[in-house]
Amino acid sequence: MTQSPAIPLPPPKERRRLREAGSLTQAQVAERVGVSRETVRAWESGRTNPRGPKREAYAKLLDTLTAEPEPEPGPEPEPVAEPDVELTVPHDEPAAVPEPEEPAAPLTPAQAFDALYAFCAPALVRQAYLLTGRRELARESVERAFQLAWQRWPEVAVDRDPAGWVRATAYEYALSPWHRFRPRYRHPEPPPASASDRALMDVLLRLPPPYRRTLLLYDGVGLDLPETAAETEASTPATANRLLHAREAVATRMPELSDPAELHRRLAALASTERLRAAKPPTVRNGGERRARFWTRAAIAFTVALIGTTALTVRTAPTHYEPPIAPGAEIQGVPERVAQGALSEAEAALREKLRGGMASGPERLLPLSR
Repeated sequence: MTQSPAIPLPPPKERRRLREAGSLTQAQVAERVGVSRETVRAWESGRTNPRGPKREAYAKLLDTLTAEPEPEPGPEPEPVAEPDVELTVPHDEPAAVPEPEEPAAPLTPAQAFDALYAFCAPALVRQAYLLTGRRELARESVERAFQLAWQRWPEVAVDRDPAGWVRATAYEYALSPWHRFRPRYRHPEPPPASASDRALMDVLLRLPPPYRRTLLLYDGVGLDLPETAAETEASTPATANRLLHAREAVATRMPELSDPAELHRRLAALASTERLRAAKPPTVRNGGERRARFWTRAAIAFTVALIGTTALTVRTAPTHYEPPIAPGAEIQGVPERVAQGALSEAEAALREKLRGGMASGPERLLPLSR
């Protein structure tokens, strides 16, 4: 079996020029091709290239934008005689030199962060909801991801794909297995109102987390297979295997979603029906700063407590070696202890004699020879 040659596409800059010449937005192109807006933006930046049916549809759309209608020929205008005007500037007036335009001021870190948040946060909240089936956890995952991005903003700002960086962080937090031990997440949230939406959400939540994430990135977000594999930190064959198994599981429960285009539409519809609103960018930034200050102070307090405990241990520890006391050994052959009995007459007389002699002071006792 031979593989059909790939349809030629213009360079990335030409793709963007054709779209702008046709007065189309990236969202409109994405809707016509059947992908997401982020995918169209990646195609125009040259970061990725379309493949398969999406490449054919994208090429046909660009071809229609290339074939612009030529203007109909009309009557040629009559030449107009130009007056003899000397294009000189009088010496007593300075020439009007156009002032150079001032370059636009660069964005501050806060402004750049707010722009990234406004562009990515609404879609990320909906994606996190499809991953977890929980509205509060979806909002919390996106907020935590952007708070971490604000803490590492110098690293995120120069990343080749800041939106992908935040998306991967939000997915990791949303799929963390430690959420099951939190009291507020032990009880399920109310399901979607529509029966078809409930069935689709149930199918998604029954998938293993890696399969669910792969399906959402490929059929929901619109990433291609290599990008999905890179974001899920898996090989391309393993990612393709996960995608096939996830699609089979969804098609088994819901046969009408066997078409990837229909599955993409239903995923977008399911996420858009829920009222999932992200917090304002300043709220996220301030929350991240407060969290960073809290953990910094906690680390300082823990360090001080550790130093104090170590100093107290050193102060109260013995300065020389004290051998341990050996455990007692059992001794045998010791006679039993006998209680003292009554004194005999001789012993009683001797005791009286000793008591009487001690009254006036001790006397020298000499042994008597026998």
